[in-house]
Amino acid sequence: MTATAPTAEAAARKSSPGAARGPRRPGRIRRVGLPYLLLLPAVLLELLVHLVPMVIGIVMSFKELTQFYIRDWGTAPWAGLDNYKVSVDFDAPVGAALLHSFFVTVAFTVLSVGLCWLLGTAAAICLQDTFRGRGLLRALFLVPYALPVYAAVITWVFMFQHDNGLVNHVLHDQLGLTDKPSFWLIGDNSFFALLTVSVWKGWPFAFLIVMAGLQNIPRELYEAAALDGAGMIQQVRRITLPSLRPVNRVLVLVLFLWTFNDFNTPFVLFGKAAPEAADLISVHIYQASFVTWNFGTGSAMSVLLLLFLLAVTGVYLVLTSRGRRTAP
Repeated sequence: MTATAPTAEAAARKSSPGAARGPRRPGRIRRVGLPYLLLLPAVLLELLVHLVPMVIGIVMSFKELTQFYIRDWGTAPWAGLDNYKVSVDFDAPVGAALLHSFFVTVAFTVLSVGLCWLLGTAAAICLQDTFRGRGLLRALFLVPYALPVYAAVITWVFMFQHDNGLVNHVLHDQLGLTDKPSFWLIGDNSFFALLTVSVWKGWPFAFLIVMAGLQNIPRELYEAAALDGAGMIQQVRRITLPSLRPVNRVLVLVLFLWTFNDFNTPFVLFGKAAPEAADLISVHIYQASFVTWNFGTGSAMSVLLLLFLLAVTGVYLVLTSRGRRTAP
């Protein structure tokens, strides 16, 4: 009797589900809660650095916030949707200027992203094979991306000078391609100057991402294609570009967001007053806020820009995900 009693107790303990789960519950809670605990500092910093200022900016867009209330912006009177109505009234000067800046930014972004992707992809494909000096060329190609933005753009400012700039010296004095030295930082040429600096600064990033994506393509595919008689162009069309499709989806989206929101490049290149041909929307919103001291209207423009980027990003992700599902 004494020997069978502990055995009966042990059997009852094993058969009871509550007793079996009881000792394991604290360990399970720790395992489930540990990832959230580790993410907590990042979430708090994200709230502090990004989300809180974003919410404050949205609140400011509904206020009549001018220089008279800058000391205590919370006391500014509510304007409702007036700031948004002024921004989207394209028949009025403010709305017409914003619409012009939007079209300039769209054209600039499309050209910059396209050229960055094209140059980066071409350079990565050309440097895919092993040859002497390949490592040095890769390092040289990444120099524009590694340089600080202000140092790089200020260098371009000196190169674009009218009288003693390197660009006019080469194009006019040495090659004779122009009748007279051109003004690159004012007028219509400012758009091409801004595009040149943006592409020079951005294509090494595309080169780096595409070069990393090429490492995942098996060499056996190229060898089999070469045996079948496929040339280099056919190999790029049939093997390289389809294999890089997932990488290019992310790359194009990142380049689009970076370029559309770029503020440092035009601000350092032109200063506070950008030429009309290179009036990007980021600098335009800065002028509407800190030059005219109308922070309510500037905040409304920022919110509209945020909504536009969210809409474009959402449509892009939906289209690319749909293409992934329908792909064989």
